[in-house]
Amino acid sequence: QRQLVESGGGLVQPGGSLRLSCAASGFALDWYTIGWFRQAPGKEREAVSCLRFGGGSAFHDDSVKGRFTISRDRDKNTVDLQMDSLKPEDTAVYYCAARRNIAAQAMCGQLVQVDYWGQGTQVTVSS
Repeated sequence: QRQLVESGGGLVQPGGSLRLSCAASGFALDWYTIGWFRQAPGKEREAVSCLRFGGGSAFHDDSVKGRFTISRDRDKNTVDLQMDSLKPEDTAVYYCAARRNIAAQAMCGQLVQVDYWGQGTQVTVSS
């Protein structure tokens, strides 16, 4: 069964860091672009960071530029999201998604259709 599984969420104080991981099982990510998305209560889902697993530059939303880093691990078949300098407004359920043959910026575009979604992991930034 092909699926994505997120891990690494939790509660952190403002200014702190968390690292999320998106692991693919049942398929290799080589031809996929991975996106991290988030949805806060009462708000629409928004794209955070996207990366083509096979290579190329990452795309980050302006709200996280300079604070979040997306990276790939080819051996583990995972894509991580390192989140630093976290703010209360980063609080949301974070999801990873995968789609074949799409540029990173397009993956982070509005209304993108994806091939797979993960189940989500809660990130709460609060003192």
